[in-house]
Amino acid sequence: MKQHKILVIGSPGSGKSTFSRKLRDKMVLPLYYLDMIYHKPDRTTVTREEFDEKLSHILALGRWIIDGNYQRTLPVRFERCTDIFLFDLPAEQCLNGAAARIGQAREDMPWIENEFDPEFRQYILDFQKNQLPRIYDLIEDHKGSKAVTIFHSRKEADDWIENQTFAEAVI
Repeated sequence: MKQHKILVIGSPGSGKSTFSRKLRDKMVLPLYYLDMIYHKPDRTTVTREEFDEKLSHILALGRWIIDGNYQRTLPVRFERCTDIFLFDLPAEQCLNGAAARIGQAREDMPWIENEFDPEFRQYILDFQKNQLPRIYDLIEDHKGSKAVTIFHSRKEADDWIENQTFAEAVI
């Protein structure tokens, strides 16, 4: 059985977490949300050292899905993963996705967002300019050694999940 170590990355609101849950359920893999590691329920955050320690523990495991960007840790996660799923969707679709989840409890966040934070909104608007070039550089650096799938719409991601057979992944 292949030891799947999967990264799901892309802009907030792109559909990463929904896809990650579907993939977890189909492949029976443990799913780790970086937002749940970094953020505390009281809206504070863990230290860089605490975050890195928790991430190192996860990366040492034999099988996982990690959902989240956290650009600083992408190089080490790219080194350890077997598969990368990148959500490269237009900013407007990501803004709509993030806005749609306001007021909803989510398993990937330790609190309920009650408003669309302006700083978070700007991060989404700037994601293609500020984050994607580095992500594509890392993908290029690991070309041939990782299975890379890039989605440009949520429908592409849904179709991909629907058309896969996952029997080999199940324990």
